[in-house]
Amino acid sequence: MNVGILTGTGGHFCSGMDLKAFPTDGVPVVADRGLAGLTRAHLRKPLIAAVEGAAVAGGFELALACDLITAADSAFFALPEVARGLIAAEGGAIRLPGRLPYHVAMEMLLTAAPLPAPDAARHGLVNQLTREGEALHAALVLAERVQTHPQDAVLTTKQIVHRTRGLDDDTAYAVQDPLSAPVFTTAAATEGAHAFTQKRPPAWHR
Repeated sequence: MNVGILTGTGGHFCSGMDLKAFPTDGVPVVADRGLAGLTRAHLRKPLIAAVEGAAVAGGFELALACDLITAADSAFFALPEVARGLIAAEGGAIRLPGRLPYHVAMEMLLTAAPLPAPDAARHGLVNQLTREGEALHAALVLAERVQTHPQDAVLTTKQIVHRTRGLDDDTAYAVQDPLSAPVFTTAAATEGAHAFTQKRPPAWHR
């Protein structure tokens, strides 16, 4: 199993689409996968955003499409679309109110106010806050932690989270149970239980 890491170059994560090209070229989406082929994609494997500098507009929406976020303490997030007569339509308006307290999210969406990474971390949007220049290293450490666990358990957990989001409990269980049942019959599940009762690391940690 691989874990993807999305990061930028030149000291910034991403500032979104090219506004100079927008009037003639529109939003740079890839078929039904959304902005940059990511914001509407259904990715099986975990994806981590490592944010330095600005994660703005579509750039922030790319980060919101990831499962985990690391960010330098000098980084910031913003959805300034309304200030340009636009809408954060590649996941910003949909995802942000579920990741931040409602009024914080709405202030960002309606006023174009930026959110410094330390505040984002305080609200739970950022998994790990780092010193400037260390967000990618923190993402690599997180990726290694994810990869120490059995693939079936990790990938199915992500699939369940994404497929049941927003559903009522009864519907969510109906979706979850056929996905989770096979994982309980894997060799990894048996080994994990034996390792716990025998007070030893599981075989995949040796």
